[in-house]
Amino acid sequence: MPDTQPTPLDLEDLRRTIAEVFCVDPGEVTDDTRFVEDLGGDSLLALEVIVALEKKYSVRFAESDVRGLTTLPRTYDVLADKLGAEG
Repeated sequence: MPDTQPTPLDLEDLRRTIAEVFCVDPGEVTDDTRFVEDLGGDSLLALEVIVALEKKYSVRFAESDVRGLTTLPRTYDVLADKLGAEG
């Protein structure tokens, strides 16, 4: 039976996942980096981030959650809330 456990939330792993979607070096995804303004994100990339995070962490985002996915710390906090972890 395949392992269906969600990935534990880890800030550096989250940084790498976001960097992979945006095709940038993880070092470019700092705490202050804004996904749209600084990384050139658009609605397609936003959707790719959402899909990647939902699959990796076995969560579903509501529209209100999506608006909060603007920086690494905010994305971490939204995920931590979704996973019931302390963020």
